[in-house]
Amino acid sequence: MRIEAVQGDITEQHVDVVVNAANSSLLGGGGVDGAIHAAAGPQLLEACRALRAEARFADGLGIGDAVATPAFDLPARWVVHTVGPNRHAGQVSTTALASCFGRSLEIAVELGARSLAFPAIGAGAFGWDMAEVAEVAAGVVKGWASCAQNGVLEGHTRPSGLELVRFVLASGSALQAFEDALA
Repeated sequence: MRIEAVQGDITEQHVDVVVNAANSSLLGGGGVDGAIHAAAGPQLLEACRALRAEARFADGLGIGDAVATPAFDLPARWVVHTVGPNRHAGQVSTTALASCFGRSLEIAVELGARSLAFPAIGAGAFGWDMAEVAEVAAGVVKGWASCAQNGVLEGHTRPSGLELVRFVLASGSALQAFEDALA
């Protein structure tokens, strides 16, 4: 699996899966979440409302969990929504942050995706330091890449198929943090 970091706009990525740093309501918000909802068009909000109508998402999506919808007007096939811990609200678990990346990878593999683009989940509005997010994200993705030889990660079988994981960062300093973490 190839792992890379680029500076750019996640809504313009031609990949199978774009990961959305969503809020638990799944109904859009600011930052990456707002940009993905705007670029995907109103059908994405309708798909998220349909998810919220399901019993398992009646209270929203839990921190560290992930769920997929079609990507609609994005150049991707799917959006995988994940909710990071909000450091400003006292949610400081790096395990929960790591789960965002791990669950997103699991969902992408279940969908049959070959390529995926991640934002810096937890950084920005949720208050996590970019370097810490980069270290957690790089650790999870590198773990996935290295487990290909034995096929097991934290008790889950890792099906093959994911060929590219791209971290898409909005600024040069964020890109540098991810490049350092991936080095």
